Amino acid sequence: MKTLLLAFFAASALASPDPASLVMLSGPWLPENPHQLDFASLPRLPSEHVVINYVTAKGNDPTKLDKKSGGVNQHNYLAHHDGQFWAMWSDGPGIEDRVGQRVKYATSPDGLNWNEPQFLTPVPPNSGPNSPHYGTRTDKGMRWISRGFWKRDGELLALASLDEAAGFFGKSLELRAFRYHKASADWEDAGVVFKNTINNFPPLKLSTGDWMMSRRMHDYKTSGVHFLVGGVKSLSDWQSFPVLGSASELKAEEPDWWILPGNTLTAVFRDNRRSGFLYRAFSTDDGRTWSTPQKTNFPDATSKISGLRLRDGRYVLISNPNPKKRDPLTLSISDDGLIFTKMLYLVGGRHIDYPHVIEHGDSLFIAFASGKQTVEMLKVKLSDVDAIKMPDKPLVK
Repeated sequence: MKTLLLAFFAASALASPDPASLVMLSGPWLPENPHQLDFASLPRLPSEHVVINYVTAKGNDPTKLDKKSGGVNQHNYLAHHDGQFWAMWSDGPGIEDRVGQRVKYATSPDGLNWNEPQFLTPVPPNSGPNSPHYGTRTDKGMRWISRGFWKRDGELLALASLDEAAGFFGKSLELRAFRYHKASADWEDAGVVFKNTINNFPPLKLSTGDWMMSRRMHDYKTSGVHFLVGGVKSLSDWQSFPVLGSASELKAEEPDWWILPGNTLTAVFRDNRRSGFLYRAFSTDDGRTWSTPQKTNFPDATSKISGLRLRDGRYVLISNPNPKKRDPLTLSISDDGLIFTKMLYLVGGRHIDYPHVIEHGDSLFIAFASGKQTVEMLKVKLSDVDAIKMPDKPLVK
């Protein structure tokens, strides 16, 4: 595989990544040891902010959440479809992913003014508020977990996983799709997308016309991360390809990926062995085989990331780069999808995580959770991203 990758990269005039390269973040502002970066001193990016939904709050202030009251809001996803914005998230009786958890959604004409949230998924089987197991972590009850919007053939689908609520994940794990009906303004269960599967982000279309998304199985802590390719003939027509085949070499979690110039794919992985850095791998055959993931120099809090290729060809990555805690949330930008040269402070001073970014018009819309109890949104103008210059010397703590 490595020989194939090197031959491809040598022949490509558009992208020449080295599968063994550790450099994913670079600039005179970056200390030699990225863990010494003073994250609080990063340039601040202007934004408009709104809270879409609270579990509970004192005075509707997301910096003063009352965790003792219970409840969870997390796994935030966004889409723009049919002239409006859509948000979905996991909404349940406790932190986190307990028996009875469902998926909610809301819509907005502009990404800043949102309607009253509604349930998207039904009550999980035999796991409603009247169940003796409601709000607990046990394999005797079920839960839904929000998995994102999929815009396929002009229609809007919502993905959600269903499994037992004891750990991560139950043996009956499956990924299901729900189809939105505009006339009745409700969601219909469209069936199983793939058994024994939870994705991280909804499918993205490859140059071949196939769709691709990541896959973790119920035993992913030993089987490792896979990628599903297909989704064209039917919602459930997929092939599964492993990255490593097991988790013995890398305890990968919550991967994201994007398409590089020349249609090479790169995938980025959170490291659950807590190295404090992101890992990265490449594929030249549309996700069927991958280079061995390598630890990069991009710092990470062992948290979920969200990457996106912009319409102008650049790339953004939303992440928690502070290896000590999920604070702050930052936006990094790259010209080639390989090396990010700018990192900007979005929001912080509290536990922030589970981002998802989309581009619409001249702006980025970024959803995130605070303390796993809110669904919040930032609107960021790309012109403001471009206007900020990074310091010319290291930002050292």
